[in-house]
Amino acid sequence: MTEIDLTCKPSSTGWVCEVTVNNGRETHHRVHVTRADLARLAPGASDPEALVRASVDFLRERESNESILREFDLSAIGQYFPEYEGEIRHRLHG
Repeated sequence: MTEIDLTCKPSSTGWVCEVTVNNGRETHHRVHVTRADLARLAPGASDPEALVRASVDFLRERESNESILREFDLSAIGQYFPEYEGEIRHRLHG
């Protein structure tokens, strides 16, 4: 079982989220989320926690937590996985 703990704090462009993924091997990640990312991927959300959690789940389904970049912009996920934005919108909004 994989545990994901995260804390998001406001930044000048949106939020910086500190994420810990533990599946027996713990890794730490810093995810930058802009206000535009949140508005585009999770319309109506007031903070990015559900979006970041769903995004980390999405990544974990495709690679080990050790392979996830240690620091990245949320929008970069779509550069590696073109299906990301459509899949995340579906997960968050059905």
